Amino acid sequence: MIKSNGNRIKNKMNQNIIVIGFALSLSMILGCQPSNTGTETNMKPPIAEVKPHEMTIHGHTRTDDYFWLKEREDEKVIKYLEDENAYTADALTDTKQFQEDLYNEMRGRIKEDDESVPYKDNGYFYYTRYEEGKEYKLHCRKKGSLESEEEVFIDENEMAVGHDYFSLGGIEISDDNKIAVFGIDTVSRRIYTLYFKNLETGELYSETISGCAGGGAWAKDNKTFFYISKDLETLRTNRILRHELGTDVAADVKIFKEEDETFTCYAWKTKSKDLIMIGSFQTVSSEFQMLDAGNPTGDFTMIQARERDHEYSVSHFENKLYITTNWEAKNFRLMETTVDKPGKENWKEVLAHREETLLEGIEIFQNHMVVNERNGGLSQLRVINHETGDEHYLDFGEAAYTSYIGTNMDFDTEVLRYGYSSLTTPWSTLDYNMNTKRKTLLKEQTVIGDFDRTNYTTERVMVTADDGTEVPMSIVYKKGLKKDGSNPTLIYAYGSYGSTMDAYFSSVRLSLLDRGFVYALAHIRGGQEMGRGWYDDGKLLNKKNTFTDFINCGEYLIENKFTTNDGLFAMGGSAGGLLMGAIVNMRPDLWKGVVAAVPFVDVITTMLDETIPLTTGEYDEWGNPNEKEYYDYILSYSPYDNVEAHEYPNMLITTGLHDSQVQYWEPAKWVAKLRVNKTDDNLLLLHTNMEAGHGGASGRFESLKETAMEYAFMFKLAGIYK
Repeated sequence: MIKSNGNRIKNKMNQNIIVIGFALSLSMILGCQPSNTGTETNMKPPIAEVKPHEMTIHGHTRTDDYFWLKEREDEKVIKYLEDENAYTADALTDTKQFQEDLYNEMRGRIKEDDESVPYKDNGYFYYTRYEEGKEYKLHCRKKGSLESEEEVFIDENEMAVGHDYFSLGGIEISDDNKIAVFGIDTVSRRIYTLYFKNLETGELYSETISGCAGGGAWAKDNKTFFYISKDLETLRTNRILRHELGTDVAADVKIFKEEDETFTCYAWKTKSKDLIMIGSFQTVSSEFQMLDAGNPTGDFTMIQARERDHEYSVSHFENKLYITTNWEAKNFRLMETTVDKPGKENWKEVLAHREETLLEGIEIFQNHMVVNERNGGLSQLRVINHETGDEHYLDFGEAAYTSYIGTNMDFDTEVLRYGYSSLTTPWSTLDYNMNTKRKTLLKEQTVIGDFDRTNYTTERVMVTADDGTEVPMSIVYKKGLKKDGSNPTLIYAYGSYGSTMDAYFSSVRLSLLDRGFVYALAHIRGGQEMGRGWYDDGKLLNKKNTFTDFINCGEYLIENKFTTNDGLFAMGGSAGGLLMGAIVNMRPDLWKGVVAAVPFVDVITTMLDETIPLTTGEYDEWGNPNEKEYYDYILSYSPYDNVEAHEYPNMLITTGLHDSQVQYWEPAKWVAKLRVNKTDDNLLLLHTNMEAGHGGASGRFESLKETAMEYAFMFKLAGIYK
């Protein structure tokens, strides 16, 4: 489950067909029905101890036999997880070499000595780069010109030494370019310790600040830093503090505390570098306060106090505030006001609300405004000239794609930096002259090997859902593929938090496509692909639309002869893992295999426990089960509560012991309950990364090992071993 404000998230979006013997050749011809699926194992599956735990609310009692698995420090819990890991390894023993080959293949497509496109900020060009063989980034800059000497001011590889997991939080540079503050997490709980580094001497300052979110905001005095502190039990970002460099951290001043447990808060500096912002966020509401960055000890000014069902965001340019708001505008509209009169009563409309178009955000320039919109399920970039009012859209030339506004630090420029990708176009960074309309490709992701985008075909189709709604789905496969039902097919989706899942390129995915897989990305309700209503129709008491949309998309792939139900695979992570749990309960017969990554499957229990990280901020997404209407509805689909004695498809379920978003015990309990209820001999595998959290292994190569395992699981079931 996740939103950009810190909620549970999606985190894992993940050469020719090689025929193995006559039996496999025949099985592929007959429609993905290999004569031996290889589901036999040498070990007996672990059976978790039953310790009934009763929970009663609204006059209804549920009994959880595996509630005890939440005791992270219990040796029996650790042993159970390790036993499950051993069982998974045994079940996939025959794919061990294949996993290694897949890992090397996927790694072999990566340009190891790679670097990002530099952007200019405050007199320096900033970029990141990788060195061959190394897992992590080097953060670099050059003063004044790209011809200047390189300064490597942070080397993540050095910092990661001795740690099984490493994550760098936000990097913030002081206005005088002399000090960097950054956060480090070595546990994977998304709890960072802040460090301050002198960029002239290379030395770290003595003070550190623990228990933080990454990032924050420097004041203009180059010594005052505003940072975000976390509640270490719930992991909610709930306080903003002010630290003065060189002073005792214990004396830091608390600037703001978010008292409402359904909100989180953050602090940052605007693109103009003139304002420090405090933002408070909840699923359906937001609130912003601002402070002159030149007056760090001053009082923050409220822009617009929070209101139920009012979300807005703020951009600053000269003396104006630009407000993107859903106030009386479901798909959002753009307003403006002055810095000295920020309240809603002073807002004036700049761009009106449109029923068919979602306003996602803006980028302000001296002479232009770029509007990020969404229409017909696709992202669009609209350029407006301030003086003339003339406007136009960028033409991307493909039916399904991802586009986004990139890093644009300067106001006084005619050039827009943006990013682009599609199912067949690698991730690209481009500059666009807003006057001449000329595009300049600065960098396209390098894919090592014989990759040729013309060897692949993409389709964008509309699937009719049970209630008549048209659901978009993007599909990619190797050219020459025949729609005769013989193709193994993987369908992926997320479908929560209004998180949009656009069609994007993955070099890792080529390992599927080049072995005959079809890959489909279902843009189901619960996301925001088709506007705000698309999100509303897939949350709270409409959540089941998310699941039925996905099932309908799977049925479409069978009906249109991409595959059969013996060749159809499903994958989703986090809230997408909840989706996987729901669809195997609702339509277990439809899927050959399912990969559920860090799945949110024990919805009722989690949403009733306010001590679990992030629960209180999620009531407006799932509903508050303390209210009987929501309790009954969530109970009707919660995957863990709806496990029954019937056949289930082959399943691989992954988690991380230190997951901060979906606690490891949810998938662990789910697997334990499935083991004693399912009536089939299909594979049921649980893999726990004992060193990682929600995003899996850190490092650009290490994470590929987990992907190789997931792919090998599906290939095994499809009868593909090379």
